[in-house]
Amino acid sequence: MVIPDDLIKLLAAILVGGIIGAEREFRDKAAGFRTLILICVGSTLFTLFSLRMNADGDPTRMAANIVTGIGFLGAGVILRNGGRITGLTTAATIWLAAALGVGIGGGFYTLVAVATVLIAVVLMVFPRFERWIDEQRAWHTYEIVLDVNSRKLREIEGMFEEYQLRVRQRKRVRRGRDLICTWAAHGRPKDHDLLVERLLADKDVKEIRF
Repeated sequence: MVIPDDLIKLLAAILVGGIIGAEREFRDKAAGFRTLILICVGSTLFTLFSLRMNADGDPTRMAANIVTGIGFLGAGVILRNGGRITGLTTAATIWLAAALGVGIGGGFYTLVAVATVLIAVVLMVFPRFERWIDEQRAWHTYEIVLDVNSRKLREIEGMFEEYQLRVRQRKRVRRGRDLICTWAAHGRPKDHDLLVERLLADKDVKEIRF
């Protein structure tokens, strides 16, 4: 027999999971609309079953297992793409959807409603701040090949200072008639672009990789 309060909790889980999932679906992420609804509803059901089956026991044991199990699910969307790691936000969203489901199952409607609004704001508004931060500083590693007798090295060092790019690491390797120089620097993306354009136009630079 379905208890009316349980039905309300399931509908609330669909609504909450749908709100968060819609944002992920809009951004074409791995865990989208249906996935987050199912995660939220599943967590709600597990919590309800735990409350029914452990009336005289500890219902938090089921919640603890949900946290552990959902961690494995979230780990599946975390990928390494070159030098970057992607999927961390989606994994965290999966974890939060499960937490909201547990909250709904436990009857914490007000807290879940407030948390859902805050999470939606973080997912929809904060990316703008992330882009702004990325525009202020970016890391690039430059590998430039010069003739071993070239006097261009000091000039290139000056270019990094000219474009306000802070060098954190330098390396030089001689290979036959070539001098392979590596710089790891950070600064504004537009300053990196200006430096690359200048290096590409320089006839003394044999090769450049960045």
